[in-house]
Amino acid sequence: MPSQNQIRTELTNAILKALEDGIVPWKQSWKADKNCGLPRNAQSKRLYNGINILLLALHNYRFGFQSRHFATYRQWESLGGQVMRRPDGIPSGKWGCKIILWKPITKKNDDSEEEKTFFLMRQFTVFSIDQVKGEHLDHLRVGHSEEHVSPGVAHQQADELIANSGAIIRHGGNSAFYDPRNDFIQMPLKSQFTDNGSTYYETLMHEMCHWAEAPSRMNTRRAAKDDGYAMGELVAEMGSCFVCADLGIELAEGIDNHAAYISHWLNQIKAAVESDKSFLLRASTQASKVADYLLSFSSANTESQEAPVPA
Repeated sequence: MPSQNQIRTELTNAILKALEDGIVPWKQSWKADKNCGLPRNAQSKRLYNGINILLLALHNYRFGFQSRHFATYRQWESLGGQVMRRPDGIPSGKWGCKIILWKPITKKNDDSEEEKTFFLMRQFTVFSIDQVKGEHLDHLRVGHSEEHVSPGVAHQQADELIANSGAIIRHGGNSAFYDPRNDFIQMPLKSQFTDNGSTYYETLMHEMCHWAEAPSRMNTRRAAKDDGYAMGELVAEMGSCFVCADLGIELAEGIDNHAAYISHWLNQIKAAVESDKSFLLRASTQASKVADYLLSFSSANTESQEAPVPA
């Protein structure tokens, strides 16, 4: 069984390798189909969170899959499905996707006899519905859902979330930022964004992630080593993409996907993990928490979540 440090290193290396290959695992262009979006377990219906969102996105990207639905081999069997045989050319152990779940462990202190709970990472292998046989499961496949999210509806849901949050948003100028001292978000006019509105909402959700972490809301307090620019920006970047995916807003494919953007995050993360191997785990966990906080303002958010994971 791999050690906790080995698991952290494996996960971190997977994300770094993706960035080196030009893939940003938290920034995928979702289709307007209910079977796309944030990954969820096909049996429990719970959303995966944290680093698992990135790992499952990479799995889909690697094999050209699209669906959000995953489950273990036995879970698919319990649903009447059969995981397809590993194709020739795929190495052993690489057909499924290894994800992590946190298992609480309780131990007594030898001196005080007080019980203390801590969490250990455990790896599980899951498979996409696109790797599973069973016509009765077709409703989980992309293109078979009767529900589709049009851009207009997705944007309406985003506007409702924003209104319900009570965030103060000012429009004008050419910059987007959150002002923590005066607690407002500054945005360019929506008309200044040249696409169908996706970039506007993606940008706004990024700033709302910063807004959510303010003392009067989530009151995020990080240790000194966590307070760097890289952590805050990566949390906001991931959180924005998670919120957009849940609402059905297709992420824009533009300047943010070019080599400079990928190189920026690669350099930032490499520098951070040199001194902290858990950097990506903590950033993705916090991004999930921030996204959940923002999505709590949306009446369309009815998805259940995985059990909370430690920061």
